[in-house]
Amino acid sequence: MFQLGKTIVSEEIIENDFVCNLSACKGACCIDGDAGAPLEAEEVKILETIYPKVKPFLRDEGIEAIEQQGLVVKTEEGDLETPLINGADCAFVIFDEKKVARCAIEEAYNQGVISWKKPISCHLYPVRVKDYSEFSAVNYHRWQVCDDACTLGKTLQIPIYKFVKEALIRKFGEDWYNALEQLAKSF
Repeated sequence: MFQLGKTIVSEEIIENDFVCNLSACKGACCIDGDAGAPLEAEEVKILETIYPKVKPFLRDEGIEAIEQQGLVVKTEEGDLETPLINGADCAFVIFDEKKVARCAIEEAYNQGVISWKKPISCHLYPVRVKDYSEFSAVNYHRWQVCDDACTLGKTLQIPIYKFVKEALIRKFGEDWYNALEQLAKSF
């Protein structure tokens, strides 16, 4: 671990390679598991604002889950996350013609309907950020559904921090990312 500004960063995001391999995993990170995508408090307002524009992209099951649970679910620990369809798929999951899970929010963004790409936790994945009072921890989240992404990343020699560059800049800023890149070069 090393400190970078007000963050404590795991060396694993420099040491490990990763490139999503949707043809292999079919977007399993959005449909496996028992929790929705983590949300930041300010993202709740964004979801409320964009939902009418995203709703036409959703599956009926996603709309139903949102209508029953709300746009945001608060966990027992007080964390915020997206609702799930039957305890599995994120309510915002849609499928393309090859049955690959996609994000309805990102699809609306890609089509120019909205200007917000998706929750930062999704954009950063496999990096997870945990905020504490004095700092934020920046860690690599390992999950077997991403084994193919690790293999592809290793083949292409793309470290995690480069794979999620856009998201890291979105979260922490260009200066922070440039400092991370400099640290990675001397690592």
